[in-house]
Amino acid sequence: MAIRTSVLLLLAAAFSARSAWAATDVEALRALHEKVLVAHRQSNVELLLDDETAAYIVASRGEISRPTIVERRERLGPYLRQSAFAEYKDAAEPVVTLSKDGTLGWVVVQVEARGVQARADGKKETIAFVSAWIELYEKRNGRWYRTGNVSNFKD
Repeated sequence: MAIRTSVLLLLAAAFSARSAWAATDVEALRALHEKVLVAHRQSNVELLLDDETAAYIVASRGEISRPTIVERRERLGPYLRQSAFAEYKDAAEPVVTLSKDGTLGWVVVQVEARGVQARADGKKETIAFVSAWIELYEKRNGRWYRTGNVSNFKD
């Protein structure tokens, strides 16, 4: 009976410990997603790239790519500098999921954006869109890093 009680106590402690780190990690991933939103509202490419790994994968518009951080900066920098978002926010509550071992996580989001964007001729045009994506994360040495993104836009 004492062995059974000890085993049950150990299992309860393990579950409790996992629940504690899982809750903390879920909040960390929510905060990283919010940082993505802020980076767009501030047109700040460096803030956006701050938590991304060098090895990165993107699935979007029917293609898979592995852009380097330099390529991501060169693509996203001009886009963000030309865009001024009055609104860039979650349209639905983000869904955060962790792997059982706590080393991988993903955040499924739907975002509404509204603002203006400078065209090549210097004129500004209104932009508005709804997009959904999955942010992919890996925990390394106690820190979460974004390792990829799968995205699409609502027609």
